[in-house]
Amino acid sequence: MYAALLNNILVLAIEEAKLSQSNNKIKKHYFCPHCEREMRLVSKDKRPYFKHIPSEINLCGENKEHAQSKSILTKALREVHFNAETEVNLANGQLRADILAASNLAFEIQCAPLNKSEFRHRHFLYKQIGIKDIWIVGKRHFLGQNIKKSQLIFFRRNYFWQDYYLEIDPFKKIIRLKYNVLLEPLTNKLHFQEEKFDINAIGLKQLWHFHPLLQKYHVNSTQQKQYLQMQLKHMSLKGMQIANLLYKKRQTIEDLPSWVFTNFRKINSPDNVSKYLNQS
Repeated sequence: MYAALLNNILVLAIEEAKLSQSNNKIKKHYFCPHCEREMRLVSKDKRPYFKHIPSEINLCGENKEHAQSKSILTKALREVHFNAETEVNLANGQLRADILAASNLAFEIQCAPLNKSEFRHRHFLYKQIGIKDIWIVGKRHFLGQNIKKSQLIFFRRNYFWQDYYLEIDPFKKIIRLKYNVLLEPLTNKLHFQEEKFDINAIGLKQLWHFHPLLQKYHVNSTQQKQYLQMQLKHMSLKGMQIANLLYKKRQTIEDLPSWVFTNFRKINSPDNVSKYLNQS
């Protein structure tokens, strides 16, 4: 692949190779414009290119993280008078809750990979037997600067936090709440607020009664427009889809309303240009 995302801007391998020759001390993080996995620049060949970095699965580490997370969260739940139990079989053996805190409340600690169909199956079973399932993710799924498709299933929404995401770090003994999560108008870059809570009785009570002030984010509309121009120029998957919509509507970038470059969007929503062109 000869193009990748760097700070949400599409860059060419040949140009990045030239820059790395002049200053190879700066570590850059490139991401695939299609699947959003991290990539590395290969510049030894005559024609530089980007290559996906293989995913490293450390099952031993994940098992330790998972076990530790269950243990300390169960202990904290018991401190606030929940009869919490671990590894409880439910739905006639079709489901096993990481932590069953009450007859209608379960916690799932997700440290390993999980595909959308498996998540939906487990979530449906919980709903079918009248149990609210709260999903908290381990290090593998922590939110970074850019959203990954595999993270979308773990988002929830409420009035006080809007779109939010729960992370657990059993070694620091904290739950991290990322709330008021929004996506930039066109890119996959995230904006969110963050609060940490100790995994103990006091921390859980603070989490349950947390009613924050929600910030209003700002974005550089010029950069959003430049991002779109790069997508179209280099014919990325998103670029080709938008180019097709523009062609069908007989419009250009200059015909697009200003809000498509300024308005933030909710998680699991299309980019603003696609939204506008599909509705108009």
